[in-house]
Amino acid sequence: MYTSTKFPRTSALFISALLGGVIFTSCASSDRSTNQSAPQIAANGSVNQLSTRESSVSQKAETAPIERSRPQLIKKAAISLTVNSVDKTVDAVSQIINKQQGDLIGLKQQQPKNDNLRYTATIQLRIPEDRLEPTLEELAKLGTVESRNITAEDVGDRLVDFQARLTNLKKTEANLQKIMDRAGSVRDVLSVSQELSNVRQTIEQIDAQLKNLKNQVAYSTITLNLEAAVSSTSPQPAFGLQVQETWNNSTHSLSAFSVGLLKLGIWLIVYSPYLLIFAALIYGFNRWRRTHSPRLTQTPESTRSE
Repeated sequence: MYTSTKFPRTSALFISALLGGVIFTSCASSDRSTNQSAPQIAANGSVNQLSTRESSVSQKAETAPIERSRPQLIKKAAISLTVNSVDKTVDAVSQIINKQQGDLIGLKQQQPKNDNLRYTATIQLRIPEDRLEPTLEELAKLGTVESRNITAEDVGDRLVDFQARLTNLKKTEANLQKIMDRAGSVRDVLSVSQELSNVRQTIEQIDAQLKNLKNQVAYSTITLNLEAAVSSTSPQPAFGLQVQETWNNSTHSLSAFSVGLLKLGIWLIVYSPYLLIFAALIYGFNRWRRTHSPRLTQTPESTRSE
């Protein structure tokens, strides 16, 4: 009896202990799961915030304007002026060129041949690009502006193309130089040397074109046309000069006439044999014609007797 009553008590205690452990482990597992899910939610929230920031930054980058390089322009200007004195204006233009640190590249003055024509001049000058407008304003003050125009050509793409080609050719030159240094046979050395010479020649040509374009961009060209306001009237020469000019013209005409007669005599002397033969032929033909013509052979007395 003692043994039978003790066994049920111990079994009840064992079962209650097992149930308590199961409940404790389930609670612990549920707490761990909640603790693990919380950091995951926090992490997801931070990721979402980062993604939102990245999207906003990308949108700002897309909406931000792209910075463009300054256009490389070749500017040319032309201006026509009517001035009182062309010579004085040319001197004033020279002073403006020196003031603006430019260069005179062309000057053409045309004197009038008739009294109705005007004295004109054409001047070409090169001015730094940033001083083009001030120079045109100073030139316009020298007279009355008849016409004025400015043209510009953008050569930025050509400059970029030349620079890229020049960079690639220099890399090719360096590679060919390395190959030439490692070449063994004479044939290989000569072949690489010829190719290297061609590449260097192309580099020099492109470099010259690039420098020419940059120079045209840095300096603008101005063509200035000048025209006198009043037609030039040549002064009347003095009486003594007129007499001297007339004497010179008459003596020149007399000498030219004498030379002409002398030349004619020389021609006649050279062709005199042919002229004598031709005259003898004409004289013989006339004699033959007189002797063989019946009307010419009859005398007036024979005609009367008949």
